[in-house]
Amino acid sequence: MNKDYKKPMKFNRNLIVLGAGSAGLVTAYIAAAVKAKVSLIEKNRMGGTNGRAPIPGIEDITYYTSDTIWDLRELPERLIVLGGGQIGCELTQCFVRFGSHVTQIEMLPRLLNREEPEISEMVMQRFNEEGVSVLTSHKAKEFLTENGEKILISEHQGNEIRIAFDELLVAVGRTANTSGYGLEDLDIPITSTKTIETNEFLQTSYPNIYACGDVAGPFQFTHTAAHQAWYAAANSLFGDFKKFKVDYSVIPWATFTDPEVARVGINEIEAKEKNIPYEVTTYDIDDLDRAIADEEAHGLIKVLTVPRKDKILGVTIVGEHAGDLIAEYVSAM
Repeated sequence: MNKDYKKPMKFNRNLIVLGAGSAGLVTAYIAAAVKAKVSLIEKNRMGGTNGRAPIPGIEDITYYTSDTIWDLRELPERLIVLGGGQIGCELTQCFVRFGSHVTQIEMLPRLLNREEPEISEMVMQRFNEEGVSVLTSHKAKEFLTENGEKILISEHQGNEIRIAFDELLVAVGRTANTSGYGLEDLDIPITSTKTIETNEFLQTSYPNIYACGDVAGPFQFTHTAAHQAWYAAANSLFGDFKKFKVDYSVIPWATFTDPEVARVGINEIEAKEKNIPYEVTTYDIDDLDRAIADEEAHGLIKVLTVPRKDKILGVTIVGEHAGDLIAEYVSAM
């Protein structure tokens, strides 16, 4: 904790919340619900997730993000989706099914990099079948306009690739907005990923300043932000009596592509990175009678457990209604 911190003699508010994103809204709501004096401060729109685009020339053309793509009123004939994460994949499949010719650009070797390789391959195979031009290991270098046509210059294995397009959707993730409102003046540490450094109670180096949501990491999910908000609100208001360590072990998420991908807990990649012993059980959904009857017999369920025990470490589901089915495993965990 910061040694220079001196607790004020009195307070005008029990809680001041900076930012009306998911975390801020839920924190403020919880505080108000327990009759605390709370102020919520937001410089722009409620809901958060404002940002500009990780590229030379991009500010000279019109581009869309997951916030602004809904402003489109005409279907683009040629759409580039920059990014192969959850949002990029969901919107790629959405637009190709609307009828756009979609080129998806990802600088890493595969889509959905946080999932296991066979999971990524299942999604990429479906995209290819539906007509998406998936370009992995391509790094966007520059945007320009030539003879009235928009061009993306990307790099692939040392070669320059030029791709013409009509509209651009940028879905490469977001960097936490942690500058410009005093963290620097207070010398509150920032991590290498530009999130605010917190302890297990979501406290910063000042005992009365907490961080939650995208600015705290480690996930950029709406429901994770709301999950953190409970801990931040409870610890900041009632921490003198009892503090709660934030727990991410049963945070689920889903990617709403076809096939759907849902996960809770760790997968094999993370287990190996953290040297966590595990056993894996895989069930192919193409053996499931219901899936066969529904003509959706594709996908799998992959369960990681503690060796020789029935304690679940993590589950990945690929297939129809994966986002619904994962809830049963969350309950089991």
